[in-house]
Amino acid sequence: MSCDAAASLAVLWLAATGPMQPTHTAAAAPPAAVAQEPLFVDIVKRASKLKAEVNAFMGDDKPISDAFKTRVGELSDLDMQGHLTLAKRGTDGDLKCILRGISQDLPLKLAAVTGAADHKTRVAALKEMAYLLNDNVEVITAPPAPPV
Repeated sequence: MSCDAAASLAVLWLAATGPMQPTHTAAAAPPAAVAQEPLFVDIVKRASKLKAEVNAFMGDDKPISDAFKTRVGELSDLDMQGHLTLAKRGTDGDLKCILRGISQDLPLKLAAVTGAADHKTRVAALKEMAYLLNDNVEVITAPPAPPV
């Protein structure tokens, strides 16, 4: 399956399922293989902070700061770096493709937010960005699926 197809399917699946609620502590523990590596820890930390900022933007129409735009660009770059890191390892899993897709989608979601013509459109774009940032955290911290 190509990365584009896998990323599209994963984003649709994550969006359809909404935020995951752990059912027990063991399932919520991040897999040591990737989630504990500094690059991926940084991605999770940045995506979580950006999601909190996006949620704060929902109630106002203040312009999006250049600093926020820079942080989104940096996260996009880190997601691509994560993709390339996994590709270099020869990893042929969904995470590699999903990270590439998120890297490509973040600038598009930011453009939708900054280009929104009215409050309703802006809130819709912010919600989409919040879902993407949430997905960014969940795909890294989710326990690895058993081999199929």
